[in-house]
Amino acid sequence: MRELIEQLKTQNELLIVSKEVNPKYELAAVTKAIQGSSNKTVLFERVSGTGMPVISNVYNSRQRLCSIMGSEPDQFCETWNHLHDHSQSLGHEPVNIIDRPPDLIDCKLSDLPLITYHSKDAGAYFTSSIFLAKHPLTGVDNLSFHRGMYISDTEVRIRLGSSHDLFRYQAIAEKQGEAIDAIMLIGGDPELFLSAGATLPENSSEMAFASAIKKQPVPCYKAINSDLLVPESAEIVVEGRILPNVRKPEGPFGEFMGYYVDVGDNNVFEVLNVYTKPSPTYHSLLCGSNEDISLLEARVAARTYRHLSKVVPGIIDIACVPSVMNTTIKIKQQYEGHARQVLMAAFGGHLDYNKLCIVVDEDVNIFDLNEVMWAFSTRGRVDTRTMVISDVPGFYRDEHKDHWGRLGLDATYPFERVAEFEKKLVPGEEDINLEDYL
Repeated sequence: MRELIEQLKTQNELLIVSKEVNPKYELAAVTKAIQGSSNKTVLFERVSGTGMPVISNVYNSRQRLCSIMGSEPDQFCETWNHLHDHSQSLGHEPVNIIDRPPDLIDCKLSDLPLITYHSKDAGAYFTSSIFLAKHPLTGVDNLSFHRGMYISDTEVRIRLGSSHDLFRYQAIAEKQGEAIDAIMLIGGDPELFLSAGATLPENSSEMAFASAIKKQPVPCYKAINSDLLVPESAEIVVEGRILPNVRKPEGPFGEFMGYYVDVGDNNVFEVLNVYTKPSPTYHSLLCGSNEDISLLEARVAARTYRHLSKVVPGIIDIACVPSVMNTTIKIKQQYEGHARQVLMAAFGGHLDYNKLCIVVDEDVNIFDLNEVMWAFSTRGRVDTRTMVISDVPGFYRDEHKDHWGRLGLDATYPFERVAEFEKKLVPGEEDINLEDYL
């Protein structure tokens, strides 16, 4: 994180807020305002109630994620999947064990920035923390994101989504009547952040994925209260355990879809130790913002790309913008009906998220929904190029079936009439610098 912050400063991609801000609503409001007008990262130097600066809007675009991985913008999915495959050969603990740093500083949970983001949130939430844990039986490590509601210096209530590995790990430990050791990591290296958002096969290690991105083993030291290994880069470390057979009310909280998730009885994380690097920077993530959605979008796109590339030809790139619920697929048409085959395959590419799938030709910018819809509305009939599949289950957390069903749009041109749909071009338009004229 520290190296990335210095890079952002050098690249003039870091905005500094020197004015003191209130962590209840004001910090989130300023973050959202900045995100509405700029894609730059923001650093709040002074936050009421804490001595720690807060950084936000760090992982806010696919371009930045590509930069972290060393990928070209149109090769993200391919690079992600290559790293995924490479990580499978690195073993379960591809880390470099080092001595515990002597300059770590003990503190309390209440010393951290306690940020309340939305008007109906039940209280302050930890939104960017990565949970580190191990499978109770196999010892395979896991990194994953779970929101945490601050209760006290010794208690955080967390929601473990049923589709996450940590949900299964905790269930195994709970069946044995045991707590599961876990650590909240805040402000670690970018490789850890990306890895925590990865969807890997069962018994695969997110730490191995981080090592694959980093191109070297992740430096780690031993935790105080467990046999877990703490990544050295973490700015803030919260050691604890998830208690067995204990559920307490958590929520409401403003989630990534833009709505509130109501109160539910969720897991309790007992805090045992909190410590930081000297002069730590706290990472705040505004749920539903580009920083939140960009990683989710990227991993869904990469998973769908892997699936489609195995079953149909001509897949070039995939984007899930502006919402992760819709997926746009760029192809090189190879035969009549190609796009419809891609749509059918895409519906099964990710059962949680590929709710609306659109297929476009290679000359369409899949990150610009205006251009995508232009292609759909101008390259053929809307009635015969629309595919509706009813009563298909969707997002796993959907008791009212709001996300059931699938919609597919073929926005490609008729295969035999490619010459009629050549996009018009003004010669030299891409090279114009308006400062030379205005």
